[in-house]
Amino acid sequence: MSTRETHRHRRGALTLAILIALPATALAQSDKERELEARVAQLEQMVQQLLHNQQIGQAASEQQITQQVSEQVAAKVAEVVANPGAIQRNRITLKANPNTDFSYGGFIKFDTLLTDTSDGQIAENSAGRLFFVPGTIPVGSSEVNTKPSLDVHSQFSRFWLGTDTTLETGDKIRSYFEADLFGSALGNENNTNTFGLSIRHAYVAWNKWLAGQTWSNFQDTAALPDTVDFLGVSAGTVFVRQSQLRYTNGAFSVSLENPRTVATPFGTSGRISSNSGQLPDMTARYVYKADWGHLSFAGLLRQLAVEEPATGIDDRTFGGGVSFSGRYNIGSNDDLRFMANYGEGISRYIGFSINSDVNVDAAGKLDTIGLFSGYAAWHHMFSKSLRGNLYGAYARFDNDTTLSSATVTESVSSVHANLIWTVLPMLDVGAEAMWATREIETGNNGDLTRLQFHVKYSF
Repeated sequence: MSTRETHRHRRGALTLAILIALPATALAQSDKERELEARVAQLEQMVQQLLHNQQIGQAASEQQITQQVSEQVAAKVAEVVANPGAIQRNRITLKANPNTDFSYGGFIKFDTLLTDTSDGQIAENSAGRLFFVPGTIPVGSSEVNTKPSLDVHSQFSRFWLGTDTTLETGDKIRSYFEADLFGSALGNENNTNTFGLSIRHAYVAWNKWLAGQTWSNFQDTAALPDTVDFLGVSAGTVFVRQSQLRYTNGAFSVSLENPRTVATPFGTSGRISSNSGQLPDMTARYVYKADWGHLSFAGLLRQLAVEEPATGIDDRTFGGGVSFSGRYNIGSNDDLRFMANYGEGISRYIGFSINSDVNVDAAGKLDTIGLFSGYAAWHHMFSKSLRGNLYGAYARFDNDTTLSSATVTESVSSVHANLIWTVLPMLDVGAEAMWATREIETGNNGDLTRLQFHVKYSF
């Protein structure tokens, strides 16, 4: 056989080896064929060049040439397999900066709740029927004979979109948007169970700055327990999402956040939600991290303002508070999580506004309401697929009943226990039992008992 034929057969054999080495799934997809064919053509050209070099007298042996070709072919094939995204012709984020990564995630959550209350039912279609809202526990002067109510929904399913960009200057930009289905009802439970999207987070962050809506800087989300309920420790935790401008430098962060004052008019148990202030809520937070967990120290300073010309209320005062929280790891299977909050005029930040920030006196002046709240939780891993949590929460308010009605909330407490089984990776099935009590200033109280079941798939 002539040298030319030998080279032709060898070139054909190498080309065939390339095609066999490429993933069959990639070749079967028409959108990728042109890209792969172009790479094969480049490889053939490389083979021809190497063989030509051999013909014109390069010192390398035929065995060395063959090995060199094989290594370069293998490298090209590995590149195709390891970087299939490179075959995509267009970016998802068409108008984004270069070097922008796009991410998407969320979860599907199915909830079933069986609720029994001692002093009347929680109003239908209210938030308290979908998750634990301490202020919605009914309290009456005498026990009311009510039957348990069953609620089934998927409103806390959510999704998020994010981008991460690193500019040529080294500057980093991140955007994040998250929504769930806990918006206003667009249909009814008779037929469609249609609900609107509800914005949870919408912000942009660059280097050490953040602007937009997200968790308050006064809140420590890393210390929240693992719950079946939407929040669980509602009575004892700071829980606020709102728009803000935040600066973070290492473990220290400060923010200017949306101001809002919740007030109880003189002699009533009603509420006014006012945005009449001129100053933002101001927070500062320091987080200490170690191998055993973390500790968080946070402070809040607020201007409280109500301007209601129709009622003659026009006053401003100041309030503030502190929060101490953390998580302590006990070995590899257990940890403790906790939070303690104290302040004057910060009730809006606790437990979905269990109480008002201020009372209004007979002269239309504002008087801050003091509070203490907190929770403790134990998390235990029984196995790689089964975990459990035991936790309790408490809040108490220092109301001046000469200014408000005696039917305002004095205290709320709750105890919870759950088991969560990871059936398959990212697929959880959980069950939780809850016992809660709300007491008003008259001394009367109402009880809530709830059994909750969920299926949650995260992606």
